[in-house]
Amino acid sequence: MRAIVVSAYGDSSVLEYADRPDPVPGPGQVLIEVAATGVNFIDVYHREGRYPLPLPLIPGSEAAGTVTAVGPDVTDVVPGDRVASASAIGAYATKALIPADRVVRLPDGLSPDLAAAVLLQGLTAHYLTHSTYAVRTGDDVLVHAAAGGMGLLLVQMAKLRGARVIGTVSSPEKEKLARQAGADEVIGYEGFPEAVKEITGSGVHVVYDGVGAATFEGSLASLRPRGMMALYGAASGPVPPFDPQRLNAGGSLFLTRPTLGHYTATREELLSRADDVLGWVASGALKVRVSERYPLAEARRAHDDLEGRRTTGKLLLVP
Repeated sequence: MRAIVVSAYGDSSVLEYADRPDPVPGPGQVLIEVAATGVNFIDVYHREGRYPLPLPLIPGSEAAGTVTAVGPDVTDVVPGDRVASASAIGAYATKALIPADRVVRLPDGLSPDLAAAVLLQGLTAHYLTHSTYAVRTGDDVLVHAAAGGMGLLLVQMAKLRGARVIGTVSSPEKEKLARQAGADEVIGYEGFPEAVKEITGSGVHVVYDGVGAATFEGSLASLRPRGMMALYGAASGPVPPFDPQRLNAGGSLFLTRPTLGHYTATREELLSRADDVLGWVASGALKVRVSERYPLAEARRAHDDLEGRRTTGKLLLVP
């Protein structure tokens, strides 16, 4: 098979396109022929060593395709099934192994491209809006990077739950996309806490922040008393240590740093969230914007575009 291999942590130049032996599914695993792979910031963190994995590694966890072989004890899926997963092992490849209990079947009519474009971020947006802070009708919600792949999904899911959504963006083009997704108000990053307070009067009930260091202080300042900040990523860098007493001074605020694994810990929870997300996409209730499709060999360019914030929507690698 062909794959992207990282032999040393670093910038995008460490992504090497290479031949690798075909993987063989062991107990509890399935092998898929990859049709599309989602590109996510977690892949960048693995490449950099911010979240270190053993080297050499094939990055990527989000993929969709067709099952070609299963391990000896796997009965839930069979060769020929169309599946997707956000827990693939080495998804930047033409073939990938997936733990059988992390596979979800695709609804009829849903393309592998859309499944690979939505599953990881869709599951994340689902747990953030349905569980971490369960959005209610009439809530005020702030979504950072509202025109990105995650932001567009968060905006739509918060609107499905009846919120008023404020989105931050960095350009007029991105403002248009955020509004098309349903954002009620769209603002720039400069002075956004003051703009939020002007719009809401007292601040938002929840901030969904995947930007990290660059927006952290402003996000806290945008909350109403007893509001929650859900810090789910660090695209601009990690947040420095801070004094928890500031949560008291800000109005008995809540701060959480959730991760997808803890919200899909059981197969039942994974399937419940995936059924919602993939079902909404298949029915048209949830729109997925694929910004760019890159050949697998051009993974470096995909990472550069993602990190350079030159994209709107989701990036895919296509073998």
